[in-house]
Amino acid sequence: MMTGQQKNIAGCLQPASIAGFVLVLLFSAAPNTAAQEVPQTTGPTLKVTTEAVNVYAVVRNKHGRLIPDLTKNDFEIKEDNIPQKITYFTRETDTPLTLAIMIDTSPSQERVLDVEQREAKAFLRQILRPKDLACVIHFDLEVELLQDFTIDQHLLDNAIDETVINGGGHGVLPSPLPTRSIGGTHLYDSIYLAANELMSHEVGRKVLILLTDGEDQGSQESLKQALEAAQKSDCIIYAIDIVDRAFYGFGDIGFNGGSVLRKLCEQTGGDVIKVQKIKNTSAAFQEIADELRTQYLLGYTPSNPRKDSGFRKIKVRVTHGNYKVQARAGYYPH
Repeated sequence: MMTGQQKNIAGCLQPASIAGFVLVLLFSAAPNTAAQEVPQTTGPTLKVTTEAVNVYAVVRNKHGRLIPDLTKNDFEIKEDNIPQKITYFTRETDTPLTLAIMIDTSPSQERVLDVEQREAKAFLRQILRPKDLACVIHFDLEVELLQDFTIDQHLLDNAIDETVINGGGHGVLPSPLPTRSIGGTHLYDSIYLAANELMSHEVGRKVLILLTDGEDQGSQESLKQALEAAQKSDCIIYAIDIVDRAFYGFGDIGFNGGSVLRKLCEQTGGDVIKVQKIKNTSAAFQEIADELRTQYLLGYTPSNPRKDSGFRKIKVRVTHGNYKVQARAGYYPH
């Protein structure tokens, strides 16, 4: 529960360029790093910081069926094409889940919002356990945190119900901070801010679930910057891709949302679930729930201990059989 002081400082998410804006979270944890001191026989002490890299993987066979019963010896991990020793492994991971439901409330979603609201609430009731946390964000002309991290289903339901097309909600504060009103779908800003201001403080499985058609209009951040923020915060992105084709057809607007969502999800180890008919929205949420329940967690300490700002590529594969492995494409050392 937030104290009076916390209510005054925990606010809505706004574009990252607003100077001096700080979002204070109620839940935070230390980064997953371990410092090792390596003494030298002569001269000063050399401090090398190594980070245990966690990779969440989903495996399907050639028919698309989830495979939940592989062992550590079935997997191989390479970092920058160099084999790594898997030091930690578990399946059907019980790692705490920190989840953000991110709802597109731009005009293109007007005909599908009520279905998204209903199914998002059902999904949270199904997936969340006592040690998990979830929050609710909406984005259109602005990006707003409607409910900070909580396990309280009633609070989460209320926040989801507050979402209205281009009207936002009440959020943590009564009114949002000023923002540009250029375009109508600040998708990239929402991912950037959720990753930087919310998820970067958390540990364990960090998942962003986007309910959107993938079209961005007016964000200050680019697709590249949004993706990089998610990767630096170790977020997995899932997208439920719901497109009102009539809206874009009559509006004569170019559309490339599907390719955007595929890039965001594939690079972070998540998935895009395409909803062809609104009545199938429930099945899309179920597919995400099934994947989260059958993830493998593979951990390793990089053979390259040096700190640098460059992106390190990760490749996970099953060493036998015809399997498809879904895992993040790499990471940035912290």
